[in-house]
Amino acid sequence: MLKQILKFGLIAGLIVGIPLSILCLTLKDEPPADWGMVVGYLTMLIAFTTIFVAIKRQRDIDRGGGIGFWPALGLGLGISLVASIVYVLAWEASLAITGVDFANTFANVMIEQEKAKGVSAEALAQFTADMDQFRIQYANPLFRMPMTFAEIFPVGLLVSLISAALLRNSRFLAAKRS
Repeated sequence: MLKQILKFGLIAGLIVGIPLSILCLTLKDEPPADWGMVVGYLTMLIAFTTIFVAIKRQRDIDRGGGIGFWPALGLGLGISLVASIVYVLAWEASLAITGVDFANTFANVMIEQEKAKGVSAEALAQFTADMDQFRIQYANPLFRMPMTFAEIFPVGLLVSLISAALLRNSRFLAAKRS
């Protein structure tokens, strides 16, 4: 099962990491667009279809047509872990190569959004102070890397739970026997 975890996890990691790197390299210091988050999470969902494929393959080929919920979930979580690590490494490499100051760009966009909402001067000052603290924290890789991991891993967890729940039923998309 470790071989399956590594194989499908690396595939998922590349599916999500390559577009992330390309976007980071091409957009550099441009403010994050509203569509960026949508594209990012859709890419994660597409990447994590490998979980469903891996569990189905494990059930139909390696286990003779049956798999329990917990082994299926374990396989999915293993793939999610590997893919999430690849995603974090892709983000870190992109930041290092481009020199993008993501924290500053993000904080500035968030502050401008708060201003556009028309919040009070006191609330804006507090929010700006919070964003300044975020900039400082994000400069530390021990803060940044777990945050990046937390962007993607919950998506993999959700896909793992759904895939394990569906595929534990041997009649769901049963393999055709010849």
